[in-house]
Amino acid sequence: MPANGQSHIRIARPSRDLAAAERFFAQGLGLSVLYRAEGGAVPGEHDLLMLGWPAASWHLELVNEPAAPVQPRPTDEDLLVIYLDGPVPDDLVARLEKHGGTRVPSPNPYWNEWGVTVEDPDGYRLVLCTRAWSSS
Repeated sequence: MPANGQSHIRIARPSRDLAAAERFFAQGLGLSVLYRAEGGAVPGEHDLLMLGWPAASWHLELVNEPAAPVQPRPTDEDLLVIYLDGPVPDDLVARLEKHGGTRVPSPNPYWNEWGVTVEDPDGYRLVLCTRAWSSS
């Protein structure tokens, strides 16, 4: 099968603390834990946490290798954008903050006008956008 619009997407990134990331994305955002594995302390093995919505065509994979950790190095432009097609619920932002997130302004005025940006425990940014996704 060629890569196309039906292909599943995995967004993979390192995490300093998988438990903190799980609280943010599962209890804060409402993603489900799709898979979890503990790799142990042997070099090359890593702990793994996959989160997503079960019916979605994407999921987030977070890894931590205790024997040789890779420190996350997000920039202000490393964004995971979720298009809500409506207002950002205040209770959702409060839940994200309660579970380890920090609301931050975006250096890009577009995201400040059309959404709310919340930094996750590893410093990556989640944008909850009030707009609907449109490829045109």
